[in-house]
Amino acid sequence: MNQKCFRSINPTTEETLGEFTIFTEDELDLRLRSARITQQNWVRQTLEHRANLIRALGREIQKCAEEAGRLVTTEMGKPIAQARAEVDKCAHLCDYYADRAEQFLTPRPAERNTSSRSYVRFDPLGVVLAIMPWNFPFWQVIRFAVPTLLAGNTTLLKHASNVLGCATMIERLFREAGFPPGCLASLVVSRDQVSELISHPDVRAITLTGSEGAGRAVAEEAGRNLKKCVLELGGSDPFIVLPDADLERTVEKGVFARMQNTGQSCIAAKRFIIHDDIYDRFVEAYVARMKTLKMDDPLDVSTEVGPMAREDLLTELHDQVSESIEQGAVCALGGKRAERPGYFYQPTVLKDVTPGMAAFEEETFGPAAALIRAKDEKTALEMANRSSFGLGASLWTNDVKRAEELASQIESGSVFINEPTRSDATVPFGGVKNSGYGRELAEFGIHEFVNVKTVWVS
Repeated sequence: MNQKCFRSINPTTEETLGEFTIFTEDELDLRLRSARITQQNWVRQTLEHRANLIRALGREIQKCAEEAGRLVTTEMGKPIAQARAEVDKCAHLCDYYADRAEQFLTPRPAERNTSSRSYVRFDPLGVVLAIMPWNFPFWQVIRFAVPTLLAGNTTLLKHASNVLGCATMIERLFREAGFPPGCLASLVVSRDQVSELISHPDVRAITLTGSEGAGRAVAEEAGRNLKKCVLELGGSDPFIVLPDADLERTVEKGVFARMQNTGQSCIAAKRFIIHDDIYDRFVEAYVARMKTLKMDDPLDVSTEVGPMAREDLLTELHDQVSESIEQGAVCALGGKRAERPGYFYQPTVLKDVTPGMAAFEEETFGPAAALIRAKDEKTALEMANRSSFGLGASLWTNDVKRAEELASQIESGSVFINEPTRSDATVPFGGVKNSGYGRELAEFGIHEFVNVKTVWVS
């Protein structure tokens, strides 16, 4: 029997929050047609007009920040303080792009050549389909939609099935900010319908943030239809600690880097690669700090660790932890589902992890840290690059000049020195290898879904 609806389940209480009926083909066609027609009018609006609407969106987000934060927490379990920070970040991103739209999108003169005049335009592609994840249900959507709309495109949002309440609210916020219907349309669709959308002639490009498997499927369908796509996929980010690092600060930041959003982040630090000279002290301090984390109701502002978003994700993480222990890793903390209602998994530390173990080779999406011993700096870099992923990395040392030299040898989309990896509006974000391709954010992000068009006048 075909699935007719999706259920949103509170991961803290395991109660059903709501049901969302999957669109019929007629409903889907209506949304597609609206997006295409709206785009033809939207591109004729001045850049100043589009920027003003983006600013209005930022104000609407700020007005509804508490409502949005609580919705994030109840739908996917993010601790409320972090949920509020996510929503606030979205509002700031609106101002960032609205202030820089002219700088990023104004036509630019080409280099001197044999023409009378030549320049480069940035024209929109049309309707862009966004397939978005549940772990940052507001930030992931806003960071894509804002620059894409400013460039003159319209967007279709296929959000994760467990955060469709967030998708509905996002669509509402765009409407209340004054955007024409069809600029951002939320879709409730099945997997088969996603494939149909990618191949639909009205859809000109696709962006996906999700798993490696989902990325391969979308890339295959997009390639078959010769459509541009941007893929932001999984990560197994290395957190490299050299002997001269400030141990206390590195441990504190390392716990944050692993446990933010209960460890459910593509750019969370997952493989802690620690120089042998400092390994034992780091392990002791790291385990001690992890023990102090408060795991409780995510609506309590003092909670640091909430539930995982879904039960199947918890089961998958536990299987990876158990397999790694069977392969020789030592469980220094946690390693079990918490004995309480909801999808809570104990903060977990695996030490003496080595290549070949599940915790080293796979992306662990949850509150489990893998601690790895490296005999020297060269080995630490080799361990960092010994991964099919390449999203982000962080490097910890007091020798910043040396760290900048080493950054060029790390195979990842970003390297943060003495800071946890993060996505920030001012710098491009994306990965290499199995972490995907293309970039979001900054000027690079707004240029992903435009036709970079040469105009040559003789």
